[in-house]
Amino acid sequence: MESNTLQNVAPTILPHLCPPWPGAHGILYKESPEDFVVEELPLYEPSGTGTHTWMWIEKRGLTTHAAARTLAQKLGKNPADAGIAGLKDAHAITRQWISFEHVTQSADELRAISDEKLRVLNVTRHGNKLRMGHLRGNRFSIHLKLAGEMPGPQALFERVQFGFDELKRRGIPNYFGEQRFGNTGANPALGKMLVLGDDKAFHAAMAAAGQARQAQDRRIRNLLVNAFQSELFNRVLAARLPAFSALKVGDLAWLHRNGAVFKIYSEEEARREQSRADAHEISPSGPVFGPKMAQPEGLPSELETRILHEAGVTLADFGRKEAERQPGARRPLRIFFLEEPHAEIEHDGVLLRFALPSGSYATVVLDEICARFMQPEA
Repeated sequence: MESNTLQNVAPTILPHLCPPWPGAHGILYKESPEDFVVEELPLYEPSGTGTHTWMWIEKRGLTTHAAARTLAQKLGKNPADAGIAGLKDAHAITRQWISFEHVTQSADELRAISDEKLRVLNVTRHGNKLRMGHLRGNRFSIHLKLAGEMPGPQALFERVQFGFDELKRRGIPNYFGEQRFGNTGANPALGKMLVLGDDKAFHAAMAAAGQARQAQDRRIRNLLVNAFQSELFNRVLAARLPAFSALKVGDLAWLHRNGAVFKIYSEEEARREQSRADAHEISPSGPVFGPKMAQPEGLPSELETRILHEAGVTLADFGRKEAERQPGARRPLRIFFLEEPHAEIEHDGVLLRFALPSGSYATVVLDEICARFMQPEA
C-alpha cells in the first residue's frame, strides 16, 4: 500500500500444504474467550527464592500489556518494570507468568487479586526478571464450532486428524500469523515507510487514523517494522512451498535443538544433511531482513534478494534510525509440534489441543487444517 492513509488491505493469499477442504466453510472459532485457551510453556521454572516475584496469571479480554498495567497499579509499580516472556491474545483465555521486583504484598494478598478479566493463580520468586522470549512455547486448546449442520462433527474431526498427520510428517509452515499485520492489514505498509525513512508519510498516515500520539512510541514503531519484516519472510516461505524442507546449496540450515544456523556449502553436504532434515532435526531458514542478518548464498540468496528488490528496500534500510535499527535474524521455514496433537469430538464441533514453539502461531495450524475457508470471530 503506497498511501499515507490507513485502510483495509486484502490479506495476502499464502499457499498451504494441506489441500483445500470445502466442507470447512462456515466453521467458527474464537466466538468467545473460552473457545481459545493459551497456556505459556516456560523456558525454565522459577527457583522459589529471590527478589523478583513471579505471578502465574489467567486473563481474558485483556492484552498482556493491559494485564501488566493492572497488576502494576495494584502493586504500586511502574508498568514498564513488568517482566513478560511473551504477548498473548486478548480475545482468549490465557495463562502466563508476569514478574515484578521488590513486591511487598504477601502471596495471599496477590492471589486475592481477582476480577472477571484477571486472576493471580500462583505466586513464587526468582533471582531474575522474566525477559521477553524466555518461554519454550505455548499450549493451545481451541474449540472449532460448526455454524450449521454440515459438514458435521465427525467429518470435521477426520479433517483435523488428516491435517495433524500431514503437519507432523512434513512440518508446519512457519508463517507469521495474520494478527502480526493488524486489524486492517496495513501494518506492513506503515513499517515500510519507517524502513525507507519516510517519517513524513508515516506521521501523516498515523494522524489520518487518529493515532498521531502512537507515532512516536518506539514499541509501536518496532511492531510496525516487524510487521513489514514478517510479510517479507512470508513471501520467501511461500515461494519455497511445498518443498520447504529441501536443503539447497547456500542455505542457512536451522538446528531445531538450539536455534543455531550453519551454511550448506556443497551438493554433497546438502545430500548428507537432508537426512537430518527428514528426521526433523534441521530445516532451511528464511530471512527476518536486517543489515546484521546472516545471509545465504546460491539459489536461496537469489530468492531473498529478489523478494527484497520487489519490495523496494535494501538490507541497509532496516538499520535506519526511523526503523529503530532492526538488526535482522534467521527464522526456520518450518516448525514442529512440541507435544502430540490431540482432537476430540464435541456436540457442536471439535476440540483441538496442541503445543507450538515460541514465535509461532496457532492460527497457521488452523489455516492448514481448514484451508482458508474458516470464519474468524465477528
